[in-house]
This record gives sequence, structure tokens and C-alpha cells, in this order.
Amino acid sequence: MQLIQGQSLIFNMSQNKKIIKNALIDSIAAVAYVALISVLLTNSRQLFGQVNSVISGIAFLLTFVFSAALMGIVIFGKPILWYLDGFKKEAVKLVLYSMGFLFVILVLVLLTLIV
Repeated sequence: MQLIQGQSLIFNMSQNKKIIKNALIDSIAAVAYVALISVLLTNSRQLFGQVNSVISGIAFLLTFVFSAALMGIVIFGKPILWYLDGFKKEAVKLVLYSMGFLFVILVLVLLTLIV
């Protein structure tokens, strides 16, 4: 019985490492996308010139909607699939780890603004 419990503990540790790795990859992908959009918006005048039409508002709002949908898929897509497949605890852990990594990155970015 103890051997089975030991094997279970090893399995859980390797499973947690997999969840943490997935969360880190998802968080890095989200930050990379946000950085790309930020660079695009910061340099939009140089890239597209002065645009004074309704098209600029449409482009901004479509970018916002697309970004929300994409980040929803990146952060919540895999956990939803895991949850529906019956891996409820793992799905919740993945969301929490992803949000934790994003929070740490947010704090680091805010600290660069202060310093």
C-alpha cells in the first residue's frame, strides 16, 4: 500500500510540474501578445499616418474584441477542456497558476515604471 502511495505522490509531483509548465507557457504567450499589440498601438501614427475617420475607431474596437477572445482562449481554453474531461482540480490549478504568473509579470512591469 505504501508503494502505491509513493508512486501516487511521484505522479502528482510530475503532474504539478506539467501544470506549472503549461501555465508559464500560456502566461508568456499572453505577455508576448500584449507587448506586440502595445508596440503596434504606440507606433500606429508612424505606421499608418494620421487617420481621422471612423475606420480607426472600428480598427481599435475590433483589435480589442479580437484580443479579448484570443486571451480567453490562451488562458482559459485548456483549463475548460481539462474541466470537461473530468480533470477539475488540475483545471483550477492551471487557471490559478496562469493568473499567478500574470500577476507576477504585472508587478514586475509596474516596478519598471516606478524605478
